[in-house]
Amino acid sequence: MGLVVIGLYLAVMTAVYLAALAWLLFGSPPAQLEPVLLGLKCAVTGGLGGCLYCLRAIYLNYSARRQWSSDWYPWYLIRPWVSAGSGAIACLFLKAGLLILESGTRADASDLGFYALSFIAGLNVDKFMKKIEDVAQSVWGIERSRVGSGHAGKDAAP
Repeated sequence: MGLVVIGLYLAVMTAVYLAALAWLLFGSPPAQLEPVLLGLKCAVTGGLGGCLYCLRAIYLNYSARRQWSSDWYPWYLIRPWVSAGSGAIACLFLKAGLLILESGTRADASDLGFYALSFIAGLNVDKFMKKIEDVAQSVWGIERSRVGSGHAGKDAAP
C-alpha cells in the first residue's frame, strides 16, 4: 500500500513540476513574477531533480535491493520540496556570484546553466549542501554543520 501511495505522490509531484515549468517557460506568467521568475524556474527544476531521484530510489530499494522500508516514507514525501528549495538556493548563489558556471561572460548567454545546476542541486541535495557549506566556510569562515561534516548519524538517503 505504501509503495503505491508514495509512487502516486511522486508521479503527481513530477507532473505538477513539469506543468509549472512549461507554464513558466512557455506560458504567460504575470508581470509581477518577473523579478523572481528565474528563481521560480530554478526551484521547479530542482524539484524535478528530486522527483527523479526519488523515483529511482523506489526502483532501487523495492526492486533491485529488495529493502523497501516504511522508515523512509517521510523522506520520499519531503525530498521533492527540499529539492525545490535547493534549486532556488542554487539560483541565489549563482546570481550572487558565489558559484560560477563559466569564466567569461557572453552576450548571448542563456539561463540553461542556472537550470542545469538547479537540477543537479535537486538531484543530489546532500552534496549540494556540502558545497554550499564549503562556500560559506571559505567566504565567511562559517564552520560546517553536523550534516556537512559527516556526523549526522544514519545515512541521509535510501
